[in-house]
Amino acid sequence: MNLYFRLLLLFFKIKRNRVYQPLLDTVDIDYKALPTDCDINLHLTNSRYLAMMDLARTWMTERVGLLGPILKKRWFPIVNATAITYIRDIKPMQRYTVSTRLVGWDHKYFYIEQKFHSDRGLHAIAYVRGVFKRKKGVVSVEEMLEVAGFDGVAPILPPEIMHWKEMLEQKKVTNLSR
Repeated sequence: MNLYFRLLLLFFKIKRNRVYQPLLDTVDIDYKALPTDCDINLHLTNSRYLAMMDLARTWMTERVGLLGPILKKRWFPIVNATAITYIRDIKPMQRYTVSTRLVGWDHKYFYIEQKFHSDRGLHAIAYVRGVFKRKKGVVSVEEMLEVAGFDGVAPILPPEIMHWKEMLEQKKVTNLSR
């Protein structure tokens, strides 16, 4: 239930937003681990990381000026793959920040890095691969970049993303052939 409240608060924050950042900038959003976010081990439950990542990506989409245009076009984001590494737990009532940045793209997908950190250090790092879809299929990377007003040079994907991409492709090859 508290995720609905957080979503409503995010929409309120989006409505008031007047500051936009370049497409490749890191976008931060702050949270507090509520007791209802935590499991019996008294730390943020694994599934809550993914839910907070969804909210943080929505905030990033707003901050880079894309939320309005994609809503107008009725495009919607689809996560294709996620990889997360948990490093240090987040305790109840602890404040933390989720930093989100677009690290690059290929012929089809966008790649996003998300980090959870606090005064205690890095808690988790995740990579997300996704696309935007519309009624008639996937929105091309080129069309999305045009809407974003991005005319710069595409960043080179970090080695860990390239390795992850290869692993994802190998999973498909191995499991589709069975």
